[in-house]
Amino acid sequence: MPDASRLIRTQAWQALKTHYEEIRATTLRQLFAEDATRGESFCARGAEIFLDYSKNRITAKTLSLLFALARERGLEARRDAMFRGEKINITEDRAVLHTALRAPRWSSIHVEGRDVVPEVHAVLDRMSDFADRVRGGKWLGCTGKRIKNVVNIGIGGSYLGPEMACLALRPFSQRSMDFRFVSNVDGSDFSEATQDIDPAETLFVISSKTFTTLETMTNALTARQWLVEALGRGDAVAAHFVAVSTNDAKVREFGIDTANMFGFWDWVGGRYSMDSAIGLSTMLAVGPQNFKEMLAGFHAMDDHFKTAPLEQNLPVLMGLLTVWYNNFFGAQTMGVMPYASGLKRFPAYLQQLQMESNGKHVDLGGRSIDYQTGPVIWGEPGTDAQHSFYQLIHQGTKLIPCDLIGFCLPLSPLEHHHHLLMANMFAQAEALAFGKTAEELAAEGSPALQTPFRVCEGNRPTNVILAERLTPKTLGSLVALYEHNVFTQGVVWDIDSFDQWGVELGKVLAGQITPELTAEREPPLKHDSSTNALIRRYRGFQGRRQ
Repeated sequence: MPDASRLIRTQAWQALKTHYEEIRATTLRQLFAEDATRGESFCARGAEIFLDYSKNRITAKTLSLLFALARERGLEARRDAMFRGEKINITEDRAVLHTALRAPRWSSIHVEGRDVVPEVHAVLDRMSDFADRVRGGKWLGCTGKRIKNVVNIGIGGSYLGPEMACLALRPFSQRSMDFRFVSNVDGSDFSEATQDIDPAETLFVISSKTFTTLETMTNALTARQWLVEALGRGDAVAAHFVAVSTNDAKVREFGIDTANMFGFWDWVGGRYSMDSAIGLSTMLAVGPQNFKEMLAGFHAMDDHFKTAPLEQNLPVLMGLLTVWYNNFFGAQTMGVMPYASGLKRFPAYLQQLQMESNGKHVDLGGRSIDYQTGPVIWGEPGTDAQHSFYQLIHQGTKLIPCDLIGFCLPLSPLEHHHHLLMANMFAQAEALAFGKTAEELAAEGSPALQTPFRVCEGNRPTNVILAERLTPKTLGSLVALYEHNVFTQGVVWDIDSFDQWGVELGKVLAGQITPELTAEREPPLKHDSSTNALIRRYRGFQGRRQ
């Protein structure tokens, strides 16, 4: 195992540091002027995804040094260990096998001597049968009405992936059905999701591995009360609730028949689970065949990541470029701008995937590290984003590398709209890279007073990611691209990208504070003075309501 405390003193890192000092002042204008074929040579393809990384502040030497770093950090060996099912999540002593969720039926992947592929496909088969019954009108509510509304209740990985996928694949969904997602423990989230739907036509999908997650179970209990009171039948739960969980005792206690429970495994992390049973809502929306196509896209990118040389490997290239900007240029954030309205929740999905995975401050040996790990991920769809925060990216003082994601063919019949959309995406990549100088503005007749304010320095790096169209298969490939991109970063930084202990502390404290907010009499408060004062202020408002 590499010694993370020595990362910045390794030969590969020091070589990159020296190279950074040599290249830091070089502009993209210069790089393109020196190489007329740069746009054709700095690109890669895999799993029907095309990556143009030519508009990055790199040279062939930069890439060579980054690949040397990856090999020195053992990227290929650690990648292969993951695919073999070894327990690379060391803090939880677990395998990391989200790739098994999309493995073909004929393949074989062993965890502790057991082939898990048959188990995966057994769950997929049960999901498919259930989805066909609901979509075909054979699964009815307790009053005999057909299911028209599906409400997914979960949080984190149990809702972000399905919500993102349902929005992205809306053109492939069954339009006679409505899909909604409840995650926040704020009561308005549940109230707004259910205020205009008929309980007799509603199915709840409760997604929680343990069936004890505070936010999810609070909303689930509210949903049960809402349904039973509206229909006046205690037996309504069986026809209107299904569970995605591994805790059959808790599911049964809730009132859901375990025959309607869809399981998954401890080697599937929440943020890597949208293609497991957690994706039941997605399958209900788009149907088993389209879900199968999405899995095929995932698998195609898995295969590319596993077999392509590092120099042509899309996730590796993107992961190493993130390291380059994060650790050498000091870029603390990264923008993801999909030029597709269907991907409006994709940046939010990537926020969890990347920041929960790589927001770590110790290495695999538990030692404090002395370099930056995961950047802050953020973004919104283009062209909306161009009229909000692109100003800062173009002319602000912060370096913000961006991924621009687009599709060559539209799903909408309004082709002219798509031409305008993609023209904007290509134009933004060009403008960010090359900007506009004072001399160019003067030649165009810009008033001298305005010129300093209109100058765009350029030299802002972008990756341009292109696919044919936004289909289920493409979405699978795109998500897997970022999963393995995150993995690449984590290997270089020698961190565990598959645990999330930082999430736990707030949950524990919330469990302590909740009864202090609701007790009839104020209990002894033993927090800091700020927290104690906030609790008392909150309790004061509750007293006014009585």
